[in-house]
Amino acid sequence: MIEVEIYAAGLRQPDKMQGLDVELGMIPNLRYKADTNHDVVFMEFGGELPSIESIESIFRKIGLEPRCIGQLPQVGHSGKKTQRIL
Repeated sequence: MIEVEIYAAGLRQPDKMQGLDVELGMIPNLRYKADTNHDVVFMEFGGELPSIESIESIFRKIGLEPRCIGQLPQVGHSGKKTQRIL
């Protein structure tokens, strides 16, 4: 099981919650819970984790700007690596 937490300001608005429910309901093996007091969505993936970019695009589609909380699972990275600037 892979866990991801996303903060999205404005999530507590009823239309945003409804849109998120529709979008996340289409992802197989996903269980999620929204903490509307803090605008946070907790997601547990029972199968393969979609890319972080695709998860973020779901939030942007409904007009929210997502921010991942904590350390991201290695499986969900897009393969892009950052380099330290010297």
